[in-house]
Parts: sequence; C-alpha cells; structure tokens
Amino acid sequence: MSLSYERRKKKILEQLGKEGRVEVPALAEELRVSTETIRRDLERLDREGRLKKVYGGAVKVEADSIELPFDVKTALQSREKAAIGKLAASLVKNGDTVMLGNGTTTIEIIRNLGESRDVTIVTHSTPALLLALDAFPGKVIFIGGEVNKRQKSAEGPLAEMLLNQLRVNKAFLSAGGVSLADGVTDYELAEASISRKMMERADETVFLIDSSKFGNTTFANVCSLDDVYTVITDRHCSAEWKQYLADKDIQVRIAEEE
Repeated sequence: MSLSYERRKKKILEQLGKEGRVEVPALAEELRVSTETIRRDLERLDREGRLKKVYGGAVKVEADSIELPFDVKTALQSREKAAIGKLAASLVKNGDTVMLGNGTTTIEIIRNLGESRDVTIVTHSTPALLLALDAFPGKVIFIGGEVNKRQKSAEGPLAEMLLNQLRVNKAFLSAGGVSLADGVTDYELAEASISRKMMERADETVFLIDSSKFGNTTFANVCSLDDVYTVITDRHCSAEWKQYLADKDIQVRIAEEE
C-alpha cells in the first residue's frame, strides 16, 4: 500500500535534510510509488518553496541572499508592478495615513495618488520620497535613519524609533520571497525589521508581491503567513499559490495589466 502525499512529503524532506539531495528512482522504490508520482511530489514541493527540483531529483533550498540594487530591480516585472501599485492605490481613502515600505512595487502606489490631497504618506524610501515630492499633493513624512545606499532607504534603530511614534491606517509592504515553509522573507535583517515595525504600527497591512516571489526564500524573516491577511499580486500567480493562500484565509487580489 502506497503512502499518502503528506507521508511521502515528510519522508522526502527528512531524507533531503540528512543528505542534501534526493533522487527520483530511489524515492520511488523506497516509497513504493511510480517515478511519475515522485516527480509530481517534487514539483509540488518546489512550488511550495520546500526544495529545488533539479534533473533527476531535488536539492535543498538555498536562501537567496543577494538583493539586486534598487535601480536594477525597477526594470524587472515593471508592467506587473505598475498594475499591482494601481490596485493598491485604489484601497487608499481620503483621510488615510499610509506607510509605504521600500520597494519597486510599493513606489508605484504614489503614481496613482495624484488627486489625494487629504492622504498622508509615511516612508523610509528615498525614491518614494523624491517621487512624492514631484507627483503627490498630500502630506509626506520621511522616516530618517542610517542610509542603505544600495537600496536607497533609511533603516536602523533611529528609523524604528520614529516609526514607533506613529499610528497609521494602512501599511503597504513588499517582500523578497514568500514560501509555505518560511513565510514572508526579505534580503536584509534591517529591512525585515522595518517591515515588522510598520505592520505593528498599522491597523491593516497589505503585501504587494509580484508572482516571481512565490516559492522563494530570502535571508531574513518578516512574518509567518499566519500574520498575512491581504496580498495583491499579478495575473501570473499560479492556481496552486492562490489555493495555498486561500487555505490560510488570506485575501488575494489580482491586479490586471492595462
């Protein structure tokens, strides 16, 4: 009698943890199922971010720890990010105070708040600040601190101290990766800490995550998926990930490109 998927998954991950790699034929023989079943199991675990599927088997996930510079990231998934930002901006109401995390997706919100004079933006992102000075008619509060030149943001204890003095209606945050195993992650400890502080100081948090981030794990933990309530993503988000998020009672909103 063959094992259920959950029991096969446990066996696969246990072996992967011990040896760092698993092979399809050996797993099929050990678990008494077909090689096609094992391949489907590995594909599913790959989508969940539990392992990385390679030719003939799978290897342990290595955390992606190198973040591209801000200016380079701007050119990636630009259409998807623009659509996500536009949908996120539609959630901002007159009178709202909102925190914007640093990221090339969250900055797109500002481009769609051109008439929002009664909205206040709080951010530690210098690109967001500069865009807001040029294109946003409302109030802007910049959170200063130690400057991360590569990501063009302020961070550290001073920035967190300033955030701790504020309370806002909504926080819009991006992420480096999202996986079932590790939740929401970012590339740097300081940025992850800022995101957690913004979540703490907001009545509602919305994560803006383009589909390329799902199934990935980066260096620093932001939060568990149990702490996520709303995600805005693009139309390329897989049906599997939509179901994973729905199973955790996370509202998923899909941004359609124009």
